[in-house]
Amino acid sequence: MKIYTRTGDEGKTGVIGGRVHKDDIRVEAYGTVDEVNAWIGEAIVRMNPQVHQDMIDDLTEIQHELFDAGGDLAQAGKKRQYKVTDEMVTRLEQLIDKYDAECQPLKRFILPGGSPVSAVLHVCRVLTRRAERRVVTLCREQETNEEVRRYLNRLSDFFFTLARAANVRAGVSDVEYKRGGQVFE
Repeated sequence: MKIYTRTGDEGKTGVIGGRVHKDDIRVEAYGTVDEVNAWIGEAIVRMNPQVHQDMIDDLTEIQHELFDAGGDLAQAGKKRQYKVTDEMVTRLEQLIDKYDAECQPLKRFILPGGSPVSAVLHVCRVLTRRAERRVVTLCREQETNEEVRRYLNRLSDFFFTLARAANVRAGVSDVEYKRGGQVFE
């Protein structure tokens, strides 16, 4: 099988159920999910397996789930069973609680950064928020799996928490936003 097909040369791409323009909101949504997945790969290669193996394992599972989410979002017209479920959202909540237990309680907003791993996880977080915005638009305009929207919302919280835990493991403090007061108690 050849990698190039030339079928997209006219600005359209295939989705499950037909062909759409490459700038269709459905393509924007699953394309942004794919960006998140690529940045997770960057985070993983920056991690030390002796320090971060549990994080690597969790992120690898999330990469698979994001492929599932992309497949769900790529369905236009032709119906099949969706793969992203409420159970996946619940699992993310459990992971958030697990990694949050490693961190000091938040008192102020924090800036992205600290350790290199944390900085990349913050990139994952903001790209996940963008993917979520694209999926919100898609859900308003077309039929799709709305569990993906919930999953992405929780996933961005997961990346925030994981970034903080990565700083703890690196012995680096979170970078607090100092121009505001204490906002969390």
